[in-house]
Amino acid sequence: MAEQPQEGVRRGKPHQIRLPGFVSDEPVGLGDAIKRATSVAGIKPCGGCNRRARKLNSWLVFTGRNA
Repeated sequence: MAEQPQEGVRRGKPHQIRLPGFVSDEPVGLGDAIKRATSVAGIKPCGGCNRRARKLNSWLVFTGRNA
């Protein structure tokens, strides 16, 4: 069975921004970065958080030195 494309998720490679010194060698998506920041601030995730994070990750990724 063919996998259905998710609505609003960008096809192809996301844009990459290099942040050496701030991001480890493994890429971090924008959605994952926002999820981490809000959980540290004590905000509990809602039902749409994973969907939003997936969409944001498909748009923008922060990389370290070797990306």
